[in-house]
Amino acid sequence: MRGKKENKGAEGVLMRKERRYFYLFISPWLIGFFLLTIGPMLYSFYGALCDWDGMSTPQFIGLDNYVRTIGSNQDFRRALINTFVYAVFSVPTSMIFALFLAFLLNKKHRGAGIFQALFYFPSVAAGTAVYMVWIWLFNAETGVFNYLLSLIGIEGPRWLSSAEWAMPSLIIMNLTFCGQAMLIFLAGLKQVPMTYYEAAEIDGASEWQKFVNITLPMISPVVLLNTIMGIISAFQIFNQPFIMTNGGPMKATYMYGMLIYDTAFYFLRFGEAAAQSWILCILLMALSMVVMKLMNRKTVYEL
Repeated sequence: MRGKKENKGAEGVLMRKERRYFYLFISPWLIGFFLLTIGPMLYSFYGALCDWDGMSTPQFIGLDNYVRTIGSNQDFRRALINTFVYAVFSVPTSMIFALFLAFLLNKKHRGAGIFQALFYFPSVAAGTAVYMVWIWLFNAETGVFNYLLSLIGIEGPRWLSSAEWAMPSLIIMNLTFCGQAMLIFLAGLKQVPMTYYEAAEIDGASEWQKFVNITLPMISPVVLLNTIMGIISAFQIFNQPFIMTNGGPMKATYMYGMLIYDTAFYFLRFGEAAAQSWILCILLMALSMVVMKLMNRKTVYEL
């Protein structure tokens, strides 16, 4: 009995030491999370209820910032519509392209790792450098795209300087940054048992039938994850239109992130900008819940 008590006591001491080391090692993350994430969120929630120019003492005004943004800010409606249009077209196209690349890279052939790195590189490269390359590609006079179109007798559009083509240009450019979704799709594809495909081939299933009846259901959790992440990323877009079009021409690419930036740093209405940020947060939460509810019906979580 005494030996058992000693063993239990030793195990208790060991568990306390492990718990102590656990919290010690995650303490940098906890400090960063509370100081750099939770803290600013709580302060912005309070700031959204105040009249604040970023320098003077905030003056509590209740929900006036929300009412002003939704009721009388014309740029709010334009930015929200532009961002919604961008998300509607950019998320599906980037998802399809990422899945297509993942299918190609999932095949057993030499150099697959090199191509994975090449396709993923723009996602981790310096954003401004990538955007400048795309500005050159879209140049109406000396750009590569219009040059290639001219070879087959087509006069290319003015791309970024055209109100009609500026938004499609950003959607096309967004395909460059599908590397992260591609890797997630690739990881999902590698988890699908090959025995399913072998059984389908014995039954005479075509490639499309195998994709619809085996691959797509098996990677449905990955599709859901990439969809949610894509929607959040699309609604938070800022750098691309800010650098490439500055929201133009005629505010055709004026996005919600630019609205928040201009409200805070151009008009010095930090309280209203905080309210706009919380409106975006609530909108993204609602969209994510709707998408999850709709897609969960078709999602297979167990093989």
